[in-house]
Amino acid sequence: MYRTSRGLLAALALFAATAAAAQDFPSTPKEYLRRVDANGDGKVDEAEYVRYMSQGFQRMDINGDGVIDANDGPMRPGARPIHLDEFQRNLIHQFHKLDTNKDGYLNARELTQPPR
Repeated sequence: MYRTSRGLLAALALFAATAAAAQDFPSTPKEYLRRVDANGDGKVDEAEYVRYMSQGFQRMDINGDGVIDANDGPMRPGARPIHLDEFQRNLIHQFHKLDTNKDGYLNARELTQPPR
């Protein structure tokens, strides 16, 4: 289950990055931080990270039912539907892995490091 969720998380992140590249993708880590940092305090907390990263999921969820499944478009054979709450739990897990200094926030460097 973790492997499938992790794969879908990577696919959604790629989708979000591709969609963003087509629209004014941030060119520096600091610019990316500014986009994710909803309250403008110079750092990204867990809620800001989950909110921002969930936008790709919400774009893919065509019918808005909180599930990405065959009703939203063609799926890879054998792929299972994924629910928004499961996706967001994975984002929370990823947030804490990215928070290498364990201060509860992501700075520009942490935010832009590759997923682990």
